[in-house]
Amino acid sequence: MDTAKRTVSVTRFILPGLLASAVVFLVAVLFTGIARPAELADPGAFVRWSLPIARAIHHSSMSVAIAALVFAAAIVPRSIKTTRDEQGADHPAFTRAMNIAAGSAVLWTLSAATVMVLTFWDLAGLPMSLDGQYSAAILDYILSITTGRAWAWMVVIAAVVSSLALAVRSKTGVGATALFSFAGILPMAFIGHAAGGDDHFAAVNSIGLHLLAVVLWFGGIIVLALLAPTLEGQAPGRKRGQVLAGVVLQRYSGLATIVVFLMIGSGLASAIIRITNWGQWATPYGALVIVKLLITLALGALGLVHRRKVIPQLLAGKYTALRAAWQVVLVEVILMASVMSVATVLARTAPPTSDDAPAKTTPARLLTGYDLPPAPDTASWLTTWRMDWIWVAVCLFGLAAYLYAFITLARRGDKPSVPRLISWVVGLFALFYVTSGAVAVYGKIQFSTHMVDHMSLTMIVPIFLVLGTPITLLLQVLPARVDGTRGAREWILFLVHSRYSKVITHPIFAAVNFAGSIVIFYFTPILEPAMRYHAGHELMNLHFLLTGYLFALSLVDADPVPKRYPYPMRLVVLLATVAFHAFFGVALMSTENLLAPDYFGNMGRTWGGSALEDQVVGAGAMWAIGEVPTLVLAIFVVLSWLKQDKKDTKRYDRQAERDNDAELEAYNAMFAKFNQADRRNPNA
Repeated sequence: MDTAKRTVSVTRFILPGLLASAVVFLVAVLFTGIARPAELADPGAFVRWSLPIARAIHHSSMSVAIAALVFAAAIVPRSIKTTRDEQGADHPAFTRAMNIAAGSAVLWTLSAATVMVLTFWDLAGLPMSLDGQYSAAILDYILSITTGRAWAWMVVIAAVVSSLALAVRSKTGVGATALFSFAGILPMAFIGHAAGGDDHFAAVNSIGLHLLAVVLWFGGIIVLALLAPTLEGQAPGRKRGQVLAGVVLQRYSGLATIVVFLMIGSGLASAIIRITNWGQWATPYGALVIVKLLITLALGALGLVHRRKVIPQLLAGKYTALRAAWQVVLVEVILMASVMSVATVLARTAPPTSDDAPAKTTPARLLTGYDLPPAPDTASWLTTWRMDWIWVAVCLFGLAAYLYAFITLARRGDKPSVPRLISWVVGLFALFYVTSGAVAVYGKIQFSTHMVDHMSLTMIVPIFLVLGTPITLLLQVLPARVDGTRGAREWILFLVHSRYSKVITHPIFAAVNFAGSIVIFYFTPILEPAMRYHAGHELMNLHFLLTGYLFALSLVDADPVPKRYPYPMRLVVLLATVAFHAFFGVALMSTENLLAPDYFGNMGRTWGGSALEDQVVGAGAMWAIGEVPTLVLAIFVVLSWLKQDKKDTKRYDRQAERDNDAELEAYNAMFAKFNQADRRNPNA
């Protein structure tokens, strides 16, 4: 099929999606009345109508740019030939994916800048003007107002992505660009309706997860549609007759399965935060949520049916790429365009629950975003919860992936380790509890509970996760790519064997990072912003978890790492680290200086000891909690040492049986020669 015919085909199928999107957008705008003039401060018809349109263009272009980079990094073949290096001509599908990414990223940048400016006039309630007298106000909006800063960051992120998409072509570079592009989701999550809500952190996390799902699903379908003309040929490395479209659709469908669950779950979590009673579902906001949910469910069911019917036909070579791709894409594009249009209007529609802060603001709310919880008792440690939806999603995904690999291995006839499964599940449950349970809630209030949270993330959770050996299990079940692309297995192997991995998993680095992070975190100004701000708190939890995981991984024989020390040296490193922990705990107990005094000292607690007394308790908890996990690690190191000695002994015995103790004979012969030499030269 020549270029002209392909263009006609693409245009013929894209236009219905655009038309459906426009119709749903218009109906949604008229239904919610967001384009009607404001009663007090009206920015004018141009701003009222242009802002929703600019947002829709922004959301769509961002989704397509990110999805195109994901396709280029992990779904479409890198070159025409089946090769693991980066030599040879680029595959047309890869070239088009990168061109789509670059073009969409440029549009993303321009639309983000447009939304940033239009939002200023909308918030100011003034008709748009190019008069220079507003320059200072616009600059102050960008530098000082949360919404302005967020959109300014969006412009910067989009501009960086567009530059990288134009310049980078290596596998690693494209993968890194795709990973960085997801940063564009963060500003949108922080400026949604959750920005001033009563449950700010939970709402921001649920919105961020929902946006992640929307970007991958909506953008992925659009990119698949645009790539269809380049997917007609034979799939590199596959059996004769298997067209590339079948392989690409199969790979994307696996991603879409994960995304649909994430979209529905995060969407419901986000809506529940804002809709607090059944009557509020009848409001315009509630109606839009219901419409969006129904469309998403229909889309998920449709995608499942298509995957079951179309992919086998494609892999058998019975469908052409264009026929199959458009059979899958056409209805989904129409429905997804409708979902995006409803989502755009939903973002402009006020939720039924007020986002205004409570009239009586307490010190705890000012510092943490939440009112002070009641004094903890025995029951509180089991009944107090505040969901951190990011970590909930991480735990659920980790559990689902591990169970999938475990069941796949069992069905294949192998015998996966049940104790490792139990260890992994316990580790995930512990991670869920310390990020969403009472420890997380009171850890925002008390230094002592925060230290329990910290030590759990670094010393308890990682041990169970490492003993689960997730990397080894995944590598046993993930299929290897035969066309030179990097799928999940290839990216895991690349990261495990990378120079970066060699550095961060080195025993000395892991130990220094483990111990040094404590000094840097608690004896520098980092502690207070990490406790007060949402992004800082999430990064703090991630750092604690990764630091503990890498340290445990460097000591225990679990998943493969580039280098591990001999067992005696591992025990030395472990004991040295524990000694440092004890020293730090004692030093912290002895100090009379309160850490993060503007935070912990101004919490306004009416129960428990003073902030300084609580800090002493926290220092003691750090010392005490570290002892038991250290003992457990030491036991596993010793057991691994004994197990390895047994393996070495059996190997030496088998070798001796094969060569009649040749090594021992050579050893004895060497000393016999020394003895003969001493006899010949007694005076030497």
